[in-house]
Amino acid sequence: MPEYRRTRIEGATYFFTVVTYQRQPILCLPESLEAMKDVMSNVAERHPFHTDAWVVLPDHLHFVWTLPEGDSNYSMRWAVVKKELTKRLSSSIRTEGTPSHSRLRYREGTLWQRRFWEHQIRDEQDYRTHVDYIHFNPVNHGLAGSPKDWRCSSFRRWVALGAYEEDWGCDGAGVFPDGVGGE
Repeated sequence: MPEYRRTRIEGATYFFTVVTYQRQPILCLPESLEAMKDVMSNVAERHPFHTDAWVVLPDHLHFVWTLPEGDSNYSMRWAVVKKELTKRLSSSIRTEGTPSHSRLRYREGTLWQRRFWEHQIRDEQDYRTHVDYIHFNPVNHGLAGSPKDWRCSSFRRWVALGAYEEDWGCDGAGVFPDGVGGE
């Protein structure tokens, strides 16, 4: 089995995809969203990073983070985020499935898939492609008619900053190069 090697460049910007265990549609529940907001804020205080763009869908999420100079440890940050969200949600959200022997051995529950997908942003065009992908993702999944209709994303913040017109993506045209997204 080939060994996957993650890119680790200090101070770089990364795109992430994190998926629930067995694609359970639990992330857009009010208690999940509230917990995620608190956990992300708490983790960013203890282990700084800047959230450039984000979207939360029922069974997965995408983020673009920029790490501070001299730091490349996004894996630790995601481990803390997943662990703290699991603790916060274990009493309020019932997850499906029985953990395998492997998941039990590694003390993994039934909220998250074991790993996450990451991509180091290479340049400004790559950055924009991934931010556009994030904001158009609810439309791609049939969850919204346009990015402005999906509340669980940073799209409105980007509109307020002047990076998008409010009706961006309303024509339903979201074509992205192969490999964008990691879903």
